[in-house]
Formats: sequence, structure tokens, C-alpha cells
Amino acid sequence: MNIQRWMARREPTWRQFETLLSQAETRGLPTLSSHQVRQMASLYRSVSADLARAKSHGVGPAVVKDLQHLTSRGYSQIYQGSRRQEWQALWDFCSYGFPETIRQTWGYIAVATLLFGLGGGIGWWYAWQDPSFMSLVLGQGFVEEVKTSQELWTVSIMGMEPVASSGIMINNITVALRTIVGGVTMVMPQAPWLMPPGVFTIFVLVMNGLMIGCVGVLVAQANLAYDLWAFVFPHGALELPAIFIAGGAGLLLAKGILLPGVYRRRDALGVYGLQAAKLLYGLIPMLVIAGLIEGFFSPQTWIPNPLKYAVGIALLIALGLYCGRQRPALKLD
Repeated sequence: MNIQRWMARREPTWRQFETLLSQAETRGLPTLSSHQVRQMASLYRSVSADLARAKSHGVGPAVVKDLQHLTSRGYSQIYQGSRRQEWQALWDFCSYGFPETIRQTWGYIAVATLLFGLGGGIGWWYAWQDPSFMSLVLGQGFVEEVKTSQELWTVSIMGMEPVASSGIMINNITVALRTIVGGVTMVMPQAPWLMPPGVFTIFVLVMNGLMIGCVGVLVAQANLAYDLWAFVFPHGALELPAIFIAGGAGLLLAKGILLPGVYRRRDALGVYGLQAAKLLYGLIPMLVIAGLIEGFFSPQTWIPNPLKYAVGIALLIALGLYCGRQRPALKLD
């Protein structure tokens, strides 16, 4: 084999392969067209064959080293690139995809928030007007214990933070899942019949608001309001928005069933269901973080209440900034 002639003939192929590799490494595989991806795979096989031929015919070590480097880079992109793409896709969703979905579905999340606020307002009003209503919602024993002890029930978390934190996470995620699934249907033990789409989602939002409103009146009457809201604020800055997002996801599913619009009902469920799934993926980390805060930070009596309020405000501001996060504009060459 005439080595010089062979190298001159094969050199353009190697450089073409290197160009495609450089684009895939710097900009990612998705920037390559389907034709370029097939071409890169074909060139990889060709360069691998050239490497074997170079070794067997005693081509200079510099050429062999260059071909080894090219095949190694090609292997990483072709056989391991999919894993990197998966991690890149996850990072992209966390960085931009979840905030984009929140902005796209903000109307449904706003309605869920209003339903929660409506329940809270009703609970607050009726609890002030009628103490028996507060006992009906919260339980007579719980109300009497708080009024008698003049102490927050949250002190029970102290000394069992890991167990309490994991229990809180599981409970909150379960509530969020039921709120979302309630957009399709739900069966309650108290009423063993299938609820229409969205009814259970509305029930969860209003009922949770009702309970918060009654609790607010209870701690106000027991002179514990400042301490309770200091406890709630740090984790509530993430936990409550996550529940509102779950409510928005449930309402999306209900819309896909009841009001498909220009879509066929099956297609509408696919469109709105995908958005609901994205909301679910994003809110679970929020609830995990909120559970950690509620278990390890919020109940600590040695942390001053002003600091707890400050942390809650900071988390709420950070969440707002995160939800407004947008992809950087693409630069045209």
C-alpha cells in the first residue's frame, strides 16, 4: 500500500468526521440534521476501519494517534451521547422547561389558587362567626387541646425530624397526586361513586383552604398566630404553590375531558395531559424541599421568628424569579 497516497485520499474523510464531531460536542447532537447524524455514524465506521488499516500497515504513530482520538470521540458521541442527552434534557427541563410550562398554564394555576383562597376566606369567616364550625372542620378535641395548652402542636416534630420530614413529604406528594388525578375522576370512601372530572380537584383545593382559614382563627384566638405563621412561612413558600400547581394540573385534565375545544377528546387529553405531567415532574422536587424545611428548619424554637419569615420571603421571591426564567435567545451566526 502506498501510504502517502492512501493518507492523501483518506484525509478529507477524517476532517469531515472531525467537523461533525466538533459540532456535536459543542452544540449537542440535536443541532445535527438527521442526514448529518447518519453521515457521522457512517464516517465513524470508515475511520475505525482506517485505524485498523493504519496499525496493520505500520503507518506513522502520529497518524495512528490522530485516528485513535477521532474514533474515541466518535464512540463517545454515538454510543454514549444518548445518556448525556438524557441528562441534558433533564437539566434543560429544570432550568427552562418547568418555568415555561408554569407560564403556559398560569391561568389554570391562578384558578386553583383562587379556589384555595375562596375556601380559606369561607373558613375564616364562619370560624369567627360560629365556634362550632371551627370544631366541625378541625375536630373538637384538637381545638380544645390548642386552646387549653396555649402551645403549638408543631413541637411534636422536635426530636423526630427525619421521620417527620419523610412523612410530610409522602403526605404532600400523595395530596398533590390525588389533586391531579381528581381532574379525571376520583372515588371517596365517604361517597362511593365516581366523581365527575375536576370535582375532586376543586374539593381538595377548597377543603384545604377551609382548614387553613379555620386554623388561622384558632391560633389568633389562642394568641399563637405569630408563632404559627413563622412556622408555616419557610416551607409554605414552596408547599402551597406546589399544591396550587397540582390543582392547575388537575383542572387541565378536566378541561381536556369536558372542554376539548378544537381537539378530539383523546387528542386534548394528550395535549393537556403532557402539560399536567410536566407540572407534576416539577412540583415533586418543590415538595421534597418543603418537607425538608418543615422537618428540620421550621419547628426549631432556637431559630428566631423574624429569620423564619425572612427565609419564607426569600424562597417566595426566588420561586417567582425562577418561574420567570426564559431560555437565552439563540445567536445567529
